[in-house]
Amino acid sequence: MTNFPAYKVVRTDALIPYARNSRTHSDSQVAKIAASIKEFGFLNPIIVDGENGIVAGHGRVMAAERLGLEELPCIEASHLTDAQRRAYVIADNRLALDAGWDDEMLRIELGDLQSQDFDLSLTGFELSEIGSLLDLPEPESKSDDDNPYTQKVDAPLYEPTGEKPKIEDLYSDEKAMGLIEDIKNSSLPDDEKQFLMAAASRHIVFDFQNIAEFYAHASAECQALMEDSALVIVDINKAISMGYMKFSEKVDQIFVSEQ
Repeated sequence: MTNFPAYKVVRTDALIPYARNSRTHSDSQVAKIAASIKEFGFLNPIIVDGENGIVAGHGRVMAAERLGLEELPCIEASHLTDAQRRAYVIADNRLALDAGWDDEMLRIELGDLQSQDFDLSLTGFELSEIGSLLDLPEPESKSDDDNPYTQKVDAPLYEPTGEKPKIEDLYSDEKAMGLIEDIKNSSLPDDEKQFLMAAASRHIVFDFQNIAEFYAHASAECQALMEDSALVIVDINKAISMGYMKFSEKVDQIFVSEQ
């Protein structure tokens, strides 16, 4: 009878990455893993070596840190020899690459999910891949002149180097608070007051240089929420998928102009 390895819960900050791990994880991939964990839960435990060293699951741990998860389910693989452990770090990643896809079955599954209004990006496929599989028409391109609500995106590249700024140095809400006070003191109905006070938040001014500095020193949970709020854009594809930026053929010019 097979003896299954022990299962335990380990603090995320106690897990130790394998220094010689040959598998890389881009910000885009980690963002996809984080989105998957948010949607489905943490369903794939981390494999550790008996001393909290990560054998398999480096990308999942990075995603968990981004989400601010303090504890993770782990499988204890202390029975592995040093050679087996090092080989499994490679094998765990390489063996999955040998799997293929039944394109017709995949097309059926994606089509069914689409009919249920499920977010297909959570499957890990790029939108272009999904469109190709489902034979979806490419979205019509519109110029900025055709859409009065589209504005030029200015995406400066910051290099945080200093100390962590204070919260009060990240934004100024003086004008917004003045408007909110005027709205509160008005004779308008409560629902109109609530609406106008929400609109007044548009007058908050953010100092994005200081925000970038603050992000560099913030906790993983705070960083994840700052990214979700588009205060800091680390992954351009994630920002586009969340609707914060309008993707166009000129997107590369945004970055070239800042370099």
